Amino acid sequence: MSLTLTPKQEAARAVLSGPAKHVMLFGGSRSGKTFLLSRQVMVRALKAPMSRHVIFRFRFNAVYASVMKDTFPKMMRLAFPNAGYELNKHDGVALLENGSEVWFGGLDDKERTEKILGQEFVTIYLNEASQIPYESRNLALTRLAQQVDQTIENRPATPLKPRMYYDENPPSKGHWTYRLFIQKIDPETRQPLTNPDDYQWAKINPEDNRENIAADYLETLDGMSARLRKRFRDGEFTDATPGALFSDVDIETWRHIGEIALPQMIRVAVGVDPSGSGDVDNADNDAIGIVVVGLGIDGNAYVLEDCTVKAGPATWGRIATTAFDRHQADIIVGEVNYGGAMVGHTIQTARPRTPFKMVTATRGKHVRAEPFSALYETGKVRHAGTFKELEDELTSFNTNGYLGDGSPNRADALIWALAELFPAMVQPRKVQTEAIPIPAMRTGWNAR
Repeated sequence: MSLTLTPKQEAARAVLSGPAKHVMLFGGSRSGKTFLLSRQVMVRALKAPMSRHVIFRFRFNAVYASVMKDTFPKMMRLAFPNAGYELNKHDGVALLENGSEVWFGGLDDKERTEKILGQEFVTIYLNEASQIPYESRNLALTRLAQQVDQTIENRPATPLKPRMYYDENPPSKGHWTYRLFIQKIDPETRQPLTNPDDYQWAKINPEDNRENIAADYLETLDGMSARLRKRFRDGEFTDATPGALFSDVDIETWRHIGEIALPQMIRVAVGVDPSGSGDVDNADNDAIGIVVVGLGIDGNAYVLEDCTVKAGPATWGRIATTAFDRHQADIIVGEVNYGGAMVGHTIQTARPRTPFKMVTATRGKHVRAEPFSALYETGKVRHAGTFKELEDELTSFNTNGYLGDGSPNRADALIWALAELFPAMVQPRKVQTEAIPIPAMRTGWNAR
């Protein structure tokens, strides 16, 4: 397999090699942004001996799994097959034969970040900049200070210009990258940039990378919701939603990476949000929200499975209790506004002596959801997988209510489970419990 850049990628590469100090590539998923920028970093490392470069993501686990173990080695095989280098995964650095170094870091890892930012660099690349706070970007910028010469054969040595690269699937227009690169204003003062020509961008989308992606990948993106399609297929910045409780960026930033093992769970809850439909599988029925959430020994909650179904009590009761057994859960929590005691009866019929807690909704859905938005923002809640419909519902909440279609049954089920795992996040509420004693600590757990 040889390296072939598409015409749109060649145009993006030309922007990267232009005079601007700051260059951002944005667009849809699998468009080749990370590959192109990793290649650009290596070009600079090879032509400037003893130079130092760094590739940052917000989370070290993410840069380790997606760049250091995947994109970077693949890029080296295709673009620089004869370039000798040693990848030290423990220290997170690639050592080149000419003495140059390419570091990999996560801005969420204080100790590692301090070690890296104790040095100066001539290239800094922020991968998935939508997930990186503006303050962290500015901190990294202070280390863009290495002075080093590039030595090209048959040419006199000249200084290599320090550069900062960025890429992202575009977030909302309220993000600092949109203001800095598209609007050309300072994200904090909102004043026009004094050096707008130093901030350039190029847009590339998955359709511009057809030669290098699976034949049906675009069809997969086409099947996404309009919200996700706009970001991951069309590569467009979305309008900022005033008062939004949950954001795509927060969910994506803290999503659990499949290659990394989940922590042991100390408590698992299955949240159920029934609709009150009869025992008939009817396409017009509201969905019965069934979501499994675990609290890890690291103090973070992990959304493990969305089992939501359109069905009557006999079916959804079986699905909920099967999920309870599959995840070795501790309790099922269900809202009883619809059906009253029927909910508990359904659970106990499907699985006798199942620990079950009945909860009653006394406040609006968005009011119940609001306390947990802060947990998402800080990474205390993480999705162990991609749950498209659930995430669509979450991102349709704002401080004024639910803006999505239908009823957010999946999100409601999630909120009931989270309220059980984080009781301090909700106001005291009257509950009625039908449960066998719960052990204080779990002895084991299987994620699937």
